[in-house]
Amino acid sequence: MWEEKNDRLCATFKFKNFTEAFAFMTEVAFIAEKQNHHPNWSNVWNTVSFELNTHDAGDKVTEKDKDLAKAIDKVASKYAQSN
Repeated sequence: MWEEKNDRLCATFKFKNFTEAFAFMTEVAFIAEKQNHHPNWSNVWNTVSFELNTHDAGDKVTEKDKDLAKAIDKVASKYAQSN
């Protein structure tokens, strides 16, 4: 689901509704804070989009981004996502 482009890991997740999308974002926020690695993300209704890269590594994709992407996938797997 993640695609590397323009020095970013990118992915979009869709949920049943805004409440599920926001719950997902809340869980991801706690993980990102614990990892001290904060995503660029956006939310419109049931859709959450991410662009991950490491600012202190010259805005390149690093293992920190890949680790956060794996954690995000794990959180997303708890939700029944729509297409």
